[in-house]
This record gives sequence, C-alpha cells and structure tokens, in this order.
Amino acid sequence: MTHLPPSFRPLHENWTLTAVDGPLPDTVAAALADAIPATVPGEAHLDLLAAGLIADPFDGDNEAAQQWIGDTSWRFATTFEWVPGDAERHDLVAHGLDTVATVELNGVVVATTQNMHRSYRWDVRELLREGSNTLTVTCAAPVPEALARAERDGVLPRTNHHEYNQLRKMACSFGWDWGIDVAGAGIWKPIGLEPWSAVRVASVRPLVDVDGATGVLTAHVEIERASGDDDVPVTVTVTSPTDDVTVAEGVVPAGVTTTVVEVRVPDADLWWPVGHGAQPLYGVDVSAGPGSWTGRVGFRTVNVDTADDEAGAPFALQVNGQTVLVRGVNWIPDHAFLTRVTRDRYERAIADALDGNINLLRVWGGGIYEDDELYDLADEAGILMWQDFLFACAAYSEDAAMWAEVEAEARENITRLSPHPALVIWNGNNENTWGRVDWGWGDRLAGRPWGDGYYTGLFPALLADLDPTRFYSPASPFSFGDYRHPNDDRFGTMHVWDVWNRADYTVYRDYRPRFVSEFGFQAPPAWSTLTRVVHDEPMDPFGHEMLVHQKAHLGNKKLERGWQGHLPDPRGIEDWHWATQLNQAQAVRFGIEHWRSLTPHNTGTILWQLNDNWPVVSWAAVDHDGHRKPLWHAVRAAYAPRLATIQPRASQDAEDNTWQGLVPEADSTTLVLVNDTASPFTGTFTATRQTFDGAVLATATLSAQVPARGTADVMLPTHVATFDDALREVVVVTPDTADSGFAPAFLDGADVVEQRLDPAPVKVTAAVADSGVALTITATSYVRDLMVLADKVDPAAHVTSGLVSLTAGQSVAIHVTTGSDVDPAAFAGTLRCANDLLG
Repeated sequence: MTHLPPSFRPLHENWTLTAVDGPLPDTVAAALADAIPATVPGEAHLDLLAAGLIADPFDGDNEAAQQWIGDTSWRFATTFEWVPGDAERHDLVAHGLDTVATVELNGVVVATTQNMHRSYRWDVRELLREGSNTLTVTCAAPVPEALARAERDGVLPRTNHHEYNQLRKMACSFGWDWGIDVAGAGIWKPIGLEPWSAVRVASVRPLVDVDGATGVLTAHVEIERASGDDDVPVTVTVTSPTDDVTVAEGVVPAGVTTTVVEVRVPDADLWWPVGHGAQPLYGVDVSAGPGSWTGRVGFRTVNVDTADDEAGAPFALQVNGQTVLVRGVNWIPDHAFLTRVTRDRYERAIADALDGNINLLRVWGGGIYEDDELYDLADEAGILMWQDFLFACAAYSEDAAMWAEVEAEARENITRLSPHPALVIWNGNNENTWGRVDWGWGDRLAGRPWGDGYYTGLFPALLADLDPTRFYSPASPFSFGDYRHPNDDRFGTMHVWDVWNRADYTVYRDYRPRFVSEFGFQAPPAWSTLTRVVHDEPMDPFGHEMLVHQKAHLGNKKLERGWQGHLPDPRGIEDWHWATQLNQAQAVRFGIEHWRSLTPHNTGTILWQLNDNWPVVSWAAVDHDGHRKPLWHAVRAAYAPRLATIQPRASQDAEDNTWQGLVPEADSTTLVLVNDTASPFTGTFTATRQTFDGAVLATATLSAQVPARGTADVMLPTHVATFDDALREVVVVTPDTADSGFAPAFLDGADVVEQRLDPAPVKVTAAVADSGVALTITATSYVRDLMVLADKVDPAAHVTSGLVSLTAGQSVAIHVTTGSDVDPAAFAGTLRCANDLLG
C-alpha cells in the first residue's frame, strides 16, 4: 500500500525462504533443506504457514510451539532479469526490512540495515549485470539479537517478557498484554529497482497555513541529482489544481539540494474534522526536471491549548481556531502480521470510527508509523490522527548508533506524513516519562540515559525544522510543566489504569481529568471469534487455550473482580462471555459519560482500544474478525454528538444551576446535556420515575437551553429523582421531540445484581428482510442493555444496533445483515440482556 513512483520496478517475484540457523524442529528442518516459496512483501511466519510447515499461529496454543521462528535467522532470495536501458541511475529501494538485515546483490554486500521503521535506497548501478541477477536479504533472528544487545550494552527497563527496546522493530511483535508473540523477519514493504536520470524529487513537505481566506501552501522540496554534479540549478514547479490552476516556481541553486515554493490559494475551502465541516482536499503536483511528486493537502490550522488556568492546565485541541472535543480511540497495528493489513481492513476501521461517533485515532507507540492509505482515508473522512513516535513502555538507549537510527526514522516519517491534514498531533512516547517516575526505573538505570533526549530534544527540534504546523507532546500522559507528576489529572493528558488493574469502575468518577488519552476495560471477543481459536473441552475461562488468548496479567481474575457488585456471577461459559462483555461496556460507558459531563473542564477521551491484532480477550471495541462488541455500541451511544446523562452533582458543581426557580440541594441528581454540535439546543424533556412494569410514579417537564459546543445542567426534582423502592424502579429522561439528537437517559437505583428485574422481559418476532433478518423486540418489563449476538448463528452477520434499554411497552427494530439462510428465529435466540443473567 506504500505510495510508489511510476518508475519503481517491484522485485516481488520468484522469492524463496531458507533458514540460516536456529533451533528448527526436526520436521521443519527436513522440509527446509530445500528453499520454500516466499511472498514479498511478506513475513517468514506466513511463508511457513503457506508451505504447510506450521499451523495457524493464532489457533489454540500454537504460539508457544512456534517460538523457534523468532529464534531463527532467515534468508530471502530471488533472481531477476535486468537490462541497462537509458537511465543514469539504478537504485535498489527497500521500503521496509524487518529488521536487522544484510542485503546482497550478486554476492556483494550492499548494506546492513537496523530499522524496520524506515526505508533505504542504494545506488547499485555498478553491481547490476545485464541478464540474470541475484538478490538476497538475510534477517537476523530478532529474539536472540535483542537479547545479545541487552547483554552487550546493559539491560534497560521494559514491560513484557522479551527484550524489545534494543531494536527499532515493532515492539508489540514480541508480545503485549493483548498481543501474540510472533517476533519474526521479513521484507514487509515493497522492494525493487528505481531507474532515473538527471533529477529525482527526493521528498516534498507541503506544509499548509491559512491567511484570512487564503490557503497558503509552502512546499519544501528536496532533490537528488543523478550525476552527483551539483553545479546545475534546477527549476521546481508546484501546481495546485484548484478551480483556477495555481502554479509557482522556485529554483534549487547550484550547490544545494533544497528549495521552498509558496502557493497561495484565494478563497480556499477549509478542511475540518468530522462534525465540524467538510473535508476538501487539494491536489499538489511537484516537478523538478524529469522528476515528480503528487499528493494532496487540506488547508487548516492546528493548535493545542496547554496554558495554565485556574484548574491546572487543559489539553484543548483546536482546528481552525475552533475547539474540538475529542471522542477518540487508541489504534494498534490491525494485524499481528503487518502484510495482512489490507485496504479493506483500513476501510472497515474508518467505518467503525465514523459509525461509532469517533473523531480521532491515536496511533500507539508500540506499533508502526501507519501506512499512508490509513491516513488518506482519515483525510477523506475527517478522522483526526494522533501519531506516536515509536517508543512504548520502556527505557531506550541514546547511544550514537541508536540515535542515528531514531533520527533517520523520525525525519522520514515526519516528512512522509506531512501532507495529511488529518494528522494533528505528534507524541514523543507512550508511558515512558510516567514509567521513569513511577515504575522503579531509577536504580535499574543507574544514571544511564533512558530516551528523554529524544522526547524533549530531538523530536521537538525535528518538528520545528521539518513540520512546525502540528502540535507536539513529549509523552502520553504528560502534564506540561516542570516538576509536575506526568499523570496528574489536573494537567494535560492522563492515563487511568487503576480501574482495570485494581479498582471498581465507579472510581472513574473520582477523577476530574482535563483529557484522558488512555483508559479501558477488558472483555472477550465475539463468541464466533473466540471459539474459532479456543478449543478447550469443556470451554472454561481458565482453560489452557483460553489463557493463551488472555495476555493480561491475571486478566480473567480482573474480569471477575470487575463484575463484582454490578452483575451476578455467571452460571456457565456463555453467561461468562456475555457478562464480561456487558461489564466492559457498562464500565467504559460509565467513565465516558462522567468525563464528558465535565465539559469544558474535560476536553476529550481516547479509549483503549478500537481494534485487535489477533483473536484475543482484550480491551478492543471491535474484535479481530470485525465484530463490533457490546463495548462498541456503548461507545457509539456515549460518544453521540448530543449526549444526555444523569450524574450526581455536589453543591459546588450545581450552585449556579436552577430548576423551576429552586436552588439545588447540597447533593443533587442532575441531567447533564452535552451538545457537541454547531447548533444550540432549546427544548424540553420529560423525566419519569416508574416501576419496571411501567407504572408511572412521578413525572416532571424539564426545560433546557444548551449552547453549541457546550453543556447545560438541569437538576432533577426530588420527587422524580428519589426512589421509593430502588430495586424495582427506574428514572428515564426522554426528549420531547424526536429530532432533538438526544437519546433517553436512564438512572438506575441499583446495579443489576441487586435489581428485581424480570429475567425474561421481552417478546421477539423475526422475519426475513432485505439482506438479512428483521427482529422486532418489545419489552414487557424494563429491560437493560439488549444485544443480539448474531455471530453465534452466522459468523459473518452484523446488527444495526445494540445495547438498547427499553421501558415496559417500548419496542425496537434491529436488522441482522446476513447471507445465512437459517430460520430467522435462530437469530432471535441469540438475544441477551442484563436481565437474563438473573434468571
């Protein structure tokens, strides 16, 4: 998916794979006595799988049986035909080698690479032969290579069981608390020859600004001359195809390789995040002699306000001067084997974000600098992107060799991603600054540098030089001030992990953060995803294969602790599956609604995480097979642009609010209305306290005015908010107009485990409908969090809505998209709700 110039000739055919050395199983060693076919771009694991030498790494407990792959050195080889042609230069270009690799052409070592996060280019015109040529790439075994470097240079603090921070390799390939351990080797991006003459456009940084109504494009162009003769000036032309084509020229003088060309676009349409406006993109063409570059830009400005205020320091993202309330999710590599991340998977992810009311993806620092294709899709959809530099949960060497590699990868990726308007934030590291303070690194480091030179020195300097149009944060979490704890909820960004690790999810309400860039709660994937890879007999949360697919420390014990006091103990594996999925959804919804109710004190949340990289029990909202878990439906509701949520308010929070002229009591129950749209809202709501069977006990009409991009608090009157029998009553606040954009808000007097809910509270009809099945569900009693688990019937099925609560007499229509021809009633049989855990 890497964007390639037209002259690039891929060398992707006729590759083979052989093992150079390593602890090969006897059966595999015999098969590898001769080379096996290899796919390029590709990875050793996948070649072994295709050759039938290993089973699916994701299945059962195959992960443990295949650890030898990461302990083995691999050689990829091919032959190709070549004729000289008329080009002056013939470059061998490798866009991604994983990771410590020796490249040989016709038996001559071209280079040894050290970094999978950057590309390499070598002038090989003197090594090529007319006719047949041989190219080999030999990759060192990553696990022993990292260990050997740690033993040579000294171990540095890290999380997880392998050394990984000694290599510029994707950290999570060594395993993570949601990720499979498949550290391997490969040519993971295109490799090939690029012939060219005279001048090549080496890079373009098309930086944008807005001057009044004028879009300003400042194109920083770098060239390379084929002959190495820099005495010849080169004219550079930049074309911006607007309605009236705008052309500007510059000259790269003799003796230099760069120039800057400015193009001004009058009356430029601004690029906006989703929910704030349109996403116009302008094509940009750059030519320098015969060389060319093509890309797109969007005109917009970016700022993040972190200036101290009376409450601490905010983290308020602003695009075109308008504050964007972030409704975000963290993003990990979408497949443990990167060459299986396709455009279809990227498109599905963007659809998951848009459908889920998500407006920002944070690309986490233990993965990769994501492909331009994901960024292209984000540009078009208006999904904002936050890109971490690739440093996560560890200390990193700052010695000369590592520094040089880090600088090279940062320069290349800052430049490569600079055209994308969706990219608004660069972040120096994930949790390393926090780890240095709280994770006991001091004695272990013994005064050694730990990476801060990158985060506070190199990266801000590179961005100031290469792309000052984006905001830079040294870390996540980070408090933006000297001598502040990096994870203080009063300042900047915060990660909230005590809830998952040791505290009840109601502890979310103890925090009043300015911005939450990580938090989350676990649950298993969809039933079909789980049972596709876990085959324990009988299925059990603590079964052998189940625990292979649960990577978090004491993860299933934490799931059990998490539902205590909220849900009854499950009575079997299917109840366990449903209860843990439901508890994940309820926990995250609780946190998001609380934090959004603090708007504008809080300006955003970024859930950990949107996606999975294999089938696993994890924090993901969408599992590896693409099933939207109950969590996703909870996030969609909690991230709705207009949110109605009922929250407790102490007197100091409510002292300025009134309800029908009454001053709130010291502790009040408040309807908080969050309006993250461009239009103010004026309207009324009906608040009702009723029994589970629908008898109305109290009612009130609430009037509200909510400014655009603002909030309003409306106190619930005591006679509505006070339960006579908290175990048998519910408060519901419903907008009086169907087009208000607000969904009903519910207040339960107790958790499910204590409520006297009817365990069978619905009637369901099922009928064949276009592209699937139509389910009509009618509540005979109050029902909490309905979900149709359609994948139990058809693993390819999906539903239009989920996690729906209804009061007695209400109905909801849910469409199941399926190609299955089974009886529609089978899908009705997959309906679950919180109530049925009490049955």
